[in-house]
Amino acid sequence: MTKQKVVIALGGNAIQSGDATAEAQQLALEKTARQLVQFIEKGIDIIISHGNGPQVGNILLQQKAADSTKNPAMPLDTCGAMSQGMIGYWMQNAMDKVLKEQGIVKNVVTVVTRVAVDKQDPAFLNPTKPIGPFYREDEAKEIMELTNTCFKEDAGRGWRRVVPSPMPVSILEHSVINSLVEKGNIVIAVGGGGIPVLETEHGLLGIEAVIDKDFASQKLAELVDADALIILTAVENVYIDFNKPTQRKLEDVSIAELRDFIENGHFAPGSMLPKVEAAINFAATSPDRKTIITSLDQAFYALEGKAGTVVSLRGAEVLA
Repeated sequence: MTKQKVVIALGGNAIQSGDATAEAQQLALEKTARQLVQFIEKGIDIIISHGNGPQVGNILLQQKAADSTKNPAMPLDTCGAMSQGMIGYWMQNAMDKVLKEQGIVKNVVTVVTRVAVDKQDPAFLNPTKPIGPFYREDEAKEIMELTNTCFKEDAGRGWRRVVPSPMPVSILEHSVINSLVEKGNIVIAVGGGGIPVLETEHGLLGIEAVIDKDFASQKLAELVDADALIILTAVENVYIDFNKPTQRKLEDVSIAELRDFIENGHFAPGSMLPKVEAAINFAATSPDRKTIITSLDQAFYALEGKAGTVVSLRGAEVLA
């Protein structure tokens, strides 16, 4: 029997749930590792991806606080790399601890991952992703004049810098990641959506942008020929008419059905919509592939068909 290969995209609550201290985040990741070890016990190969929003935000704040002529703040792509290393290190320690407790001998490795984007991506014409600290309007406008960056007012809380969120074109380390997995290693990759880079005649150039973690995970799952992509979030299922009397959870759903739901405005752009779109993108590549959207504590059961929202080309028909 061929071993299953699964990409698991962790939601933010798998790392941080209010307390930003290193100790609290490491404890959260240990709880996450206890859920993920179920896949390892069943002989399933896993690649773990994760968000980095709160963590890279804190790094940006620290950079701003220490910024000076002699100690200049690092750019966003470098801060993203810092967060990949930090969270990967925590996740490696957490997985090692849980594996040891279960008597499982496995190596866990983090790959600092670069993601190629297209310089013609329309996202570069309309920066939308808020990052970093809040500013007063006058402060934001002064910074914009001095640095040629873009700031926007954020829900009455102040002004924040916004950067583009382009789509991933390729995961540059995908062949290395796949080789590591096929040799039996647990790999942590595309942290925070990966570090966005442009290919230029002079080599790769890191850029000030943020790639959606679920789209990057979907692209990685395609490139390593994964059997399934599991996108973890705060709820066990995707719902239509969410929080309305007509609310209905989706279980085995086809791509065509999901596209109809998107057209009818069922999914919030900043919340469930990118997860659903990433789910469609991966499942559409093959009738043998599926995407699962569910919560961390239901992830393993969802892979067995006992929980979550399962997205495939033909929905329940193909899963029967």
